[in-house]
Amino acid sequence: MKNFFYAAGLLLSGLCFSQEASSKLKISFFDGIAIGGYVDHGAYLNFTGPNVSLTHKSVKFIVGMLPSLRIKEDHSSGTKNSPIMPTLGAGLTVVYKKIAFQVPAYYNAKTADLNGNWKIGFGMGYSFK
Repeated sequence: MKNFFYAAGLLLSGLCFSQEASSKLKISFFDGIAIGGYVDHGAYLNFTGPNVSLTHKSVKFIVGMLPSLRIKEDHSSGTKNSPIMPTLGAGLTVVYKKIAFQVPAYYNAKTADLNGNWKIGFGMGYSFK
C-alpha cells in the first residue's frame, strides 16, 4: 500500500517539476466529479474532496481525499452492519475531458475476526465542471 502512495507522489511531483506553460497546479476542496466503482466485494459512490490537482492540456490528475458511501452487504451471522456506510478514502483520479477514472484506497477497520487492512478499487465517473 505504501508503494501505491509513493508511486502517486512521484508521479505528481514529476509532473509538477516538468510543467510547461499549458500545465496548471491547483488545490481545491471540491471538483464537481461524481464516481461510482468497485472495492472489496462491494460498490462505492464518491465525490472528490480536498485534493491537489495538476491539469496538463486536456488531462487532469487529482490526488486527494474521497468522502464516500460504501455499499456492501454484511454476510456475518448475528448482528449485521448497515449495507450503506459513509467512509473516507484516498486515491488518484484522472480526468480526460469529462470522463473520470479513479483508483481509490479504503481502510477496513479491525474486527474480532480480521485484522485491519487497506483495499484498493477502481471506478469511473463524470466531471460536471
